[in-house]
Amino acid sequence: MDISQLRALFTKPYGARAPTEQQWREAYSDDVVFEDPTQKKKGLKAYLDAQEGLLRRCDDVLLKPLAIACDGNTAFVEWEMGLKIKGIEFVYPGATRLLLNDDGKIVDHRDYFDFVGPTFEPVPVIGGFVRWLYKRFVS
Repeated sequence: MDISQLRALFTKPYGARAPTEQQWREAYSDDVVFEDPTQKKKGLKAYLDAQEGLLRRCDDVLLKPLAIACDGNTAFVEWEMGLKIKGIEFVYPGATRLLLNDDGKIVDHRDYFDFVGPTFEPVPVIGGFVRWLYKRFVS
């Protein structure tokens, strides 16, 4: 797995098709562990189900890689993810840490991003509360 392969895997413009199951299988190990702020999944089938579930819940999904770094069997991808749901676009800046096995397949995929702010800030009433709450912790 090199930078160009990672860039391709982490690129999905709005309106484009997501990677196929075969493409996921070529990149991910059967025993992959996937974790993000909302879930933890073990095994390729569970990972594929999570990806399919996200696509089903959204009208469209964007994934845009920004910076990619590889060091041995570890890779980091900084990205921007956009989710269009019922006419509202939610944008999540984030990063992924990937651990690769000796065959170059992903065995551990960990996403880091703020789920709460981008999810609830655009929502009337709730957004104001979230902004107020964040300020209470930051100020």
